[in-house]
Formats: sequence, structure tokens, C-alpha cells
Amino acid sequence: MDDPILNIEEREAINAGRWFSSLSPSLRHDILRCAYVKRCRDSDLIAARGDPAEEWMACAKGAIRVSSTSLSGKQVTFTYVEPGIWFGDVAILDGDRRTHDVYAHGDTTILCLGKADFQKILSQHVEFYEAMLRLQARRIRQLFGLVEDLNTLPLRSRLAKQLLHLARSYGVQSLTNTQEMRSGLHLAQEELAQLLGASRQRVNQELKAMEREEAIRIEPGGLVIRNRDALLHISEAAH
Repeated sequence: MDDPILNIEEREAINAGRWFSSLSPSLRHDILRCAYVKRCRDSDLIAARGDPAEEWMACAKGAIRVSSTSLSGKQVTFTYVEPGIWFGDVAILDGDRRTHDVYAHGDTTILCLGKADFQKILSQHVEFYEAMLRLQARRIRQLFGLVEDLNTLPLRSRLAKQLLHLARSYGVQSLTNTQEMRSGLHLAQEELAQLLGASRQRVNQELKAMEREEAIRIEPGGLVIRNRDALLHISEAAH
């Protein structure tokens, strides 16, 4: 039987989330008091495109893959939601249906708040309205940034930025070399290519070039970042 409560590590991940930690203690308390836990295995479907929105969710452990499938059957991944990040509020707020498919990536724990409880807390806390506005504004900024990068940066720079983001969100310090960091989120090159809107072959070429430059090391278990400054330099190069 699934554990119905968050463990210490999962609770810390929720409480440490940048947005959630900015809320007042009373609002955080009311959200956590009404929330319930779901535990998912790798590739479990959490929500499907077209579903009615019944829950607001946060990732407490693992990762959430947000994706869509084209008419031709090709799957496109838009983002991975990391621990401490809330998601699924757009459909809750506008009353429309889910816009994307959402899957667990690895063993994943999610914290859920039912639609009725979400609306009840919204009516009781004026602060919650303002906080949701801040959350949407932050997402709009991120979206504009992604569109700008897609239209102005070469794949090499966008790949470097993505690797740096994965290091910040999922980086695990190497025990043998403090300068190196391994991504705790295991992505196949095909999955990385989907995030960047590129082919696996082109991403593979860029990764090998970065490896020759000793910025990263490609291992069977995933990527190791050897030189963050080198990756940062690549990410800032427009040409």
C-alpha cells in the first residue's frame, strides 16, 4: 500500500520550492492540510490531454514529463517538472481541459490538491490570488525566454543552457571530483533532443563536440558536467 504521507525528503522538497516558500505560513498550512499523496512508477500516466482538470499538483520526488503527441504519432516533450514545482493550475483556473499529457519520469511522488479544495482556499486567502498571478507571470517570462532562445540561439547554445538547467535542478556532486557534477535526471539523447526540438543525431554531434572540449563527459549512466564555466561560455555564444 502506498504511503499516504510525504516522507521527510519529499516534504523538504515541497517546502523549499521557490514559489511555495514565499507563501504565508497559514496559506502553506491550509494547502498541505487538504493535499494528498500519489506515488507513481516510471512512465505512469498522471493526466491526459483532454481530461477535465480535477487536481492541482506538485512534484515532491522524481520528475514529471509534460508532453504531447502529434497527428503523425511523434511524441514531443516540452519540459520536465522538478521537485518543489507546482503544475496543472492553468486548467483549474480557466475551467478548460488539460492541454498536455503528463507522465512520471522514474519513481515519482506527487502532492495533489482537489479542485474543490483549491477553490475553497482561493476564496479564503486573498494572498492566494496574488501568489497565483506571480506564478503565471513567472511562467510567461520563462515561455518568452524559450521562444527567444529558439529563434536566436544555435542548437549548441541551447543544449548548453539545457545542461546547465539540469545541473541546477538535478545536479549531484561527484564524490571523487568536486569540480564535476552528474545529472540526477536520466535522459536518453532522444529525450534531450525532444526538449530542444532537434534530431537525436544533431544533439549527439553537439554532445560529442562538448566532450572533446572537456566541458562534459558522456557515460552509460548519463552525462557528467566537467566544466560549468565552459558550458556557460557556450550557452552565451550567439553564433
